[in-house]
Amino acid sequence: MTAAAAQPPQQPNPLRFDSPRAIRAALLPEEAGEFDLAYQAALKTAAETLSLEQLQATLENWRTIARMTQADPAGHRHLIQQAERGRRTGEPPADSRSWSSLKAELGL
Repeated sequence: MTAAAAQPPQQPNPLRFDSPRAIRAALLPEEAGEFDLAYQAALKTAAETLSLEQLQATLENWRTIARMTQADPAGHRHLIQQAERGRRTGEPPADSRSWSSLKAELGL
C-alpha cells in the first residue's frame, strides 16, 4: 500500500468557498443581489477580454466577505447597516472617531 492510499481523502474546507455557488450561499440575503451583479459583470469582462483576472479578483473579494459573514453574521449585518446609513445620511456612525483622534490615541 502506498502512502497516498493509506491517507483518508481530504474533506473540502467549507470556509474556502471554492465555487461562486458556495460563496453566494454564505452571504447574507441582502448581499446576494450585489454578488450576482458583480459576478455577472466579471463574467462578461472575462468573455470580452479573454482574461480571468477580474473574475478571479471579484470572487476573491466576495470570498473574503463570505468568510467575514460566516465568522460573525450579526456583526457583518451591523456593518452593512452602518454603511448603508452612512451612504444615506452622509454622517459617520455615532461611535466612530476621526483618523486624527485615533492617531493621537495611539500616540502616532
